[in-house]
Amino acid sequence: MAEPTAPTGADTAKPPGPPRSLWHHRDFMVFWTGEALSLYGTQITNLALPLTAVLVFDVGAEQLGLLRFAQLAPFLGLALVFGVWVDRVRKRPVMLGANLVRMVLIGLVPLLHQFDLLTLPLLYALALGVGVATVLFDVSWMSYVPVLVRDRQSLLEANSKLNATLSSADIAGPGLAGTLVSAFSAPFAMTANAVSYAVSVVSLMVIRTPEPVPEAPAEKRRLRVELLEGLRWVFGNRWLRAIGLVGCACNFLLTMVQSLFLLYAVRDKDLSAAAVGFVMGAAAVGGLLGALVSGKVVRTLSVGTAYRVSVSVIFLGPLLVPAAGGPRWLLLGMFVASFFLEYFGSSVSNVLIVSLRQTITPQHLMGRMTAAMRMLLYGGGALGGPVGGLLAVAAGLHGALWIAGLLSAAMLVPILLSPVGTLRAMPTGPEDSAVAA
Repeated sequence: MAEPTAPTGADTAKPPGPPRSLWHHRDFMVFWTGEALSLYGTQITNLALPLTAVLVFDVGAEQLGLLRFAQLAPFLGLALVFGVWVDRVRKRPVMLGANLVRMVLIGLVPLLHQFDLLTLPLLYALALGVGVATVLFDVSWMSYVPVLVRDRQSLLEANSKLNATLSSADIAGPGLAGTLVSAFSAPFAMTANAVSYAVSVVSLMVIRTPEPVPEAPAEKRRLRVELLEGLRWVFGNRWLRAIGLVGCACNFLLTMVQSLFLLYAVRDKDLSAAAVGFVMGAAAVGGLLGALVSGKVVRTLSVGTAYRVSVSVIFLGPLLVPAAGGPRWLLLGMFVASFFLEYFGSSVSNVLIVSLRQTITPQHLMGRMTAAMRMLLYGGGALGGPVGGLLAVAAGLHGALWIAGLLSAAMLVPILLSPVGTLRAMPTGPEDSAVAA
């Protein structure tokens, strides 16, 4: 958005006022709407896809862990390469292509099931393909938001809005998924996700804000050089390094808990798909609440204190899953409370973390920074699924959940020692990151 021309004369010049609310930003609102619908659809698939494996193919903990690995493994192998490429090209066409691929692959699940052609290996392959497209989209959209908004002071508002949408999708998605699975079967529930990606594609096509082509480097650069540059930026900055390593451990443990919980709830506690959807949907109210109060939390507390408190809450939640017992209402209540804490803490901390990352990173490194972070975060999640499956074989589902819960609680020590906890306020731009190097 162009700055208004100031009147001539120093005595008549006015200091620039605060940026307009993003409610008045037409293209951000279009982008936000499309992303919101795709997030709702993704939440349906997040429950319906593993339930397809459990209910259609009767998989065990190890096979369910491998399915989760297939979804997240592309972040380990491709995130950095995609990050280098995304820094060289315009982001919006890449996002369009990625969502078209996800629309087709997700739509194949109910189609193949209808004609009795869906097999477990094919389900793994489709999950892997969706994972590759998701890496490409995620690396691109986080680099695209600063281009679309353009005003760094509005990034916190943009990320708050996107995070609130994710939280609302977390609330409605699982319950809707459980209802769709109960009414139409797990594979057919994913049709809604394919439709949501189609809507997202249309929304990206109608955005008007021009996206400049990234400047070509003065000399040809090799892939390895650019990969190392991105890694050096993330691991050489103590704030980014701390965020990445804690996030890796967080996703590793939470993915382990969530994979084990699905089998534990369905088989050991005899919960229906609708009941599991209710637990996840009710718990996700914490995410919406966290998104709504995140701004007030940051204004009341320092950035560092808000980070420590919100991330600590995330790691305390998993202990409630294996501890849950007693009457059915109490069991469901403790399950809801466990994931409520996770969603609430994640919602508050994500707004802070994403805004910090985008603020201190120069635009020409944004794709590679995002890719390196995605590699750490989702790489941890990819490993959490199969490791949880192995733990379940060795210690049983209940024992494995206790091990995961205790390891999660132990993460409070590195959180309290994190240098992010020393931040009093959000930096104003990349130049402030020098103190963190």
